[in-house]
Amino acid sequence: MPELVAPTVRLRAAWLEAHDEWGPGRHEDGFGLRPTDEVRSPDGFATWVTWLTDQSDPENPQDAGRGRCTYRWIVEDDRVLGGIALHHELDDYLLRVAGQIGYGIRPSARRRGLASWALGRILAEARALGLGRVLLVCEAGNTASARTIERQGGVLEEVRDTELGPARRYWITL
Repeated sequence: MPELVAPTVRLRAAWLEAHDEWGPGRHEDGFGLRPTDEVRSPDGFATWVTWLTDQSDPENPQDAGRGRCTYRWIVEDDRVLGGIALHHELDDYLLRVAGQIGYGIRPSARRRGLASWALGRILAEARALGLGRVLLVCEAGNTASARTIERQGGVLEEVRDTELGPARRYWITL
């Protein structure tokens, strides 16, 4: 049975296995991985995990221009299957391009309903934060992601050109 867990160094080997499966240059939505993050070494991975967990902690000050974000890994039997992230508020970039929730499932774990399952659980966290609605964005041609969002109540606002290419924009009322 899958579960959503906070990022942890305990799952470093499992996370690296999932990361390697995506392959070089592939974008892994939901993990919060930045181009400057060094995750191969134990120290680099630990630094990155600390940064991820600090993003959701209201006691920690935020970097300028960064809002709070909750990161969760989708894990089953100590195997990292994917990640999901919930931005607590919309900034200009999220509103214009990326949306408040991003998720990704490693290729070998797709077509099991994991994205829909994880989205349902992160929407519960959004409700607990007091959010009234959230914006989700996916590539215009990503029909699997569009179906996932629609299954969780997403209402299509429009398809729009963004700096990352054509995108479908959905709102989910909580």
